[in-house]
Formats: sequence, structure tokens, C-alpha cells
Amino acid sequence: MTAAGPEAQAPGDDLAAAVRSGSRRALARAITLVESDREDHRAQARALLGDLLQSITPSLRIGVSGAPGAGKSTLIEALGLVACDDGMRPAVLAIDPSSAIAGGSILGDKTRMGELARRPEAFIRPSPAGTQQGGVARRTRETILLAEAAGHDPVLVETVGAGQSEHAVTGMVDLLLLVVAPGGGDDLQAMKRGIMELADIVVVSKADGDLRSAAERALRDHDSATQLSMSRHPGFPAEVVLCSAVSGEGIGELWTAIGRRADALAEAGVLERMRGEQRAAAMWDEVRAGLVAAAADSRDGESATSLEAQVREGSLLPEVAAERLIQGQLA
Repeated sequence: MTAAGPEAQAPGDDLAAAVRSGSRRALARAITLVESDREDHRAQARALLGDLLQSITPSLRIGVSGAPGAGKSTLIEALGLVACDDGMRPAVLAIDPSSAIAGGSILGDKTRMGELARRPEAFIRPSPAGTQQGGVARRTRETILLAEAAGHDPVLVETVGAGQSEHAVTGMVDLLLLVVAPGGGDDLQAMKRGIMELADIVVVSKADGDLRSAAERALRDHDSATQLSMSRHPGFPAEVVLCSAVSGEGIGELWTAIGRRADALAEAGVLERMRGEQRAAAMWDEVRAGLVAAAADSRDGESATSLEAQVREGSLLPEVAAERLIQGQLA
């Protein structure tokens, strides 16, 4: 499943057809194309996504977040194997921390999900977060669409795991699982007003061996916390589930809870409304990113470099400089 580099020529209908056929190699190539920053590749990626858009059948999109070491990867593999056994074709998009020197994924391998990686119906793709904030990569939205075009369902997005900043993933998925490890009382306080309020299901992991009693205490603590926290979907409070991805205990119950939650939100019209809001938000994200890029490359009027120099030396207010740049782009 190693992705090949983007080809110089336009991908044409052949790549789109290969993605639709479910080819993992074609999907990897398409994702590499979409993730490229080269201008010619960006044009090819837009054409490819436009070709695929009308034939995409939306999957269940599941975000998986939590602090580093909480057991996200192990849990995702367990869920992916259950999905495979149910006749589904799961895709895992693992957003890894980026090297400050090389820029690539620090943890960019599939060894953490070795058993799932060997299943022919599954697809695993690590992507570097780069400078993107919010626990996801710059082109995660487009990568989800490509996975769906290839027939993968569900699509699980594993975030970097940096803490409360990981809110961007909720703008891309249907459900958010927050994975917490036993004995995280301080973590509970830190998360209560952050991502805790965005979680659909709180998963207390590693409920086995010496950690079993601590996991049961954590279950009670988080259950109480969810009762006091606001939910992002009024009338649908978060559920707390105890499980062990190692022993398999509770994984079936978690899979059932995911399906139950998704069905309830779909029947209430929440998922359809949320998908529309996410698409609109994605458009404005692209507008903002485009304006920033255009302003940085501006060669008309005052350059971004000149304005930035004035801001640095304190002779120009940042908001005035920003206004001039924006006006220059909209003129």
C-alpha cells in the first residue's frame, strides 16, 4: 500500500475509474496527488475529485481523538477488524505528527495496525499533519472523499492527539470518539471544557489486567462529567463505554454504540444538516487559505514582505497591514 508519487501528466479518467474499482494502489496514488502542493497537481486533483464527486456514496465518518498513549491506534485496529468481519471495507486515515526537519510523518508506518493492514478489504494511510492546526492534515477532507469513492466504509480519522486543539476533526466526521486512559483525573479536568464537549462517545481504554479497577473508576468519573457537560447535539448526550482493545472486551459493545448513535442522529436529520454545514465551512476554509496564499505572493501595490517588515518594526498596526493586503486582493 505504498503510495507512488504523483505523475506529471493529468490523471485522466483512468485513475478515477481505478479508484472507483476499489484499487488500493490507485487510491494511494490519488491521495498523493491530492496532498501535493504543486500547482499542476492541484489542478489535476480538483479535476479528479470533480469527476468522482457525483458517484460517491457517503460512508460513516468516525473521528478518533485523545491524548498520546491513550490507545487510539490499537482501538482503531480493533474496530477496523470488526468492520471487516461484518463485510465492510474500512479505511483508516492516520494523521501523524510531522518532523520539524524533514516535514514527513514521524510515525509514518503501518506497524501499529499490522493485522488490519494485512486485510485486503482495509486501507490505511498515514499522513503528516504538517503546519495544519486542529489535529488533522491539510487535505483530510479530500482524502475522506477519495476513500468513499473507492467504496470504503467506515472511514476512521485518527488525529494527532495533541489535546484540546483537536477540534478541526469535528468539521469532517459524523461521530467523534474520545479515547481516554485509566487514571487520567488531571486529563479529565483539562478536557472537560474542550474536546470533551464535542465527543459523541467517550471510550475508556485499556480496561484489562492491573488497570481494570482504574478503568472502572474512570468510567464512573467520565460518565458523571458527560452528564454535566453540554453536548454539541442537544438531546443526544455523550455515551461512555469501557473496553480493552487487547483482550477484545467491550469492542463489540462499542461498535454497537457507534451504530446506534449514527442511526439516531440520521433519523433526527442531524447528520444531513451537519454534512451541509461541513461542506460550507470547507468552502470558507479554502477562501481563507487562498487569500493568505494570494496575499503572500502579491506583486501589486504594497507587497506582503514590505508590510510585514513595517509590522515587525512597529511602524504599522497588524490589522492595518492585513486590511491593505485584503483590499489589494479584492480590488
